[in-house]
Amino acid sequence: MDAAKDVVVKKKKKTLRKRLWQQKELILLALPFVIYILIFNYAPLMGWLMAFQRYRPGLGMFEQEWVGLENFKMLFSDASFLQVIRNTFSMSIINLSLSFFFSITFAIMLNELKNKSIKKVIQTVSYLPHFLSWIIVTGIVLDVLSTETGVINQLLVALNIIDQPINFLADPKYFWWIVGFSNVWKSTGWGSIIYLSAMSSINEELYEAAEMDGASRLRKIWHITLPGIKPTIFILLLINIGNILNAGFEVQYLLGNGLVQEVSQTIDIYVLRYGISLGNYSLATAAGIFNSVISVVLITIANKLSKSAGEESLF
Repeated sequence: MDAAKDVVVKKKKKTLRKRLWQQKELILLALPFVIYILIFNYAPLMGWLMAFQRYRPGLGMFEQEWVGLENFKMLFSDASFLQVIRNTFSMSIINLSLSFFFSITFAIMLNELKNKSIKKVIQTVSYLPHFLSWIIVTGIVLDVLSTETGVINQLLVALNIIDQPINFLADPKYFWWIVGFSNVWKSTGWGSIIYLSAMSSINEELYEAAEMDGASRLRKIWHITLPGIKPTIFILLLINIGNILNAGFEVQYLLGNGLVQEVSQTIDIYVLRYGISLGNYSLATAAGIFNSVISVVLITIANKLSKSAGEESLF
């Protein structure tokens, strides 16, 4: 019995060595990227030790005072941190929902456009905001929402929807939606690229057959286009769920002010203001670890649910 197992093991090892040798060129090409990831992504994880220390610059990593879970207890006993988690989660859900809806809708509209010249112009124009700095984007948002010269306020007043201009950026109830639609404007064109790519791989004969059966454009979109890009939608959704607590930093930091501070602070801003700026690196690291752990848990759960439902999965 043991001899038979040894033979099977040897065969498996031989097969593995043979496959590795056959793919040696690909392995050599991938090696620099693996080394890069190990150095710049995994090696810095040693810094997580600071979350369990009372870190003081100037001392070695293992010369610090160890405090166990004290920094984590401090985080969760801080009412402002719990508020920050709520803000981050809420803005992430809004950003995710709006981005998916507008990117898919925009991609479908472009796919249905038959004039190639106009299609190329629209694609180019829609991609451009992606390359703009958030500083420029927030400047545009401030101008658009201005109470004096803002287009939105002028339009609402002209249509008699409001009597006087609204200071949108001073009212907490508008802030999350302003951030959400700012992200939509900046990322919709770029986000549609993958969906357009997926649509291009759908067999044209399916559309022809549907047209012969008298299907309208909406029917073809519903029964052919959307099912055709469903695997892509699920994969991107899984990836984005892993980033659910990464609502952003720049747009909230640049648009935020004292009047909307309760709804504008995210985990990244909290880490900057109450951790790094005050020299409390241990607290900042603890907040970062919490963010990473929640992201891993969410993406694992979402992946299992997707797999159990028979849909695409990451692993």
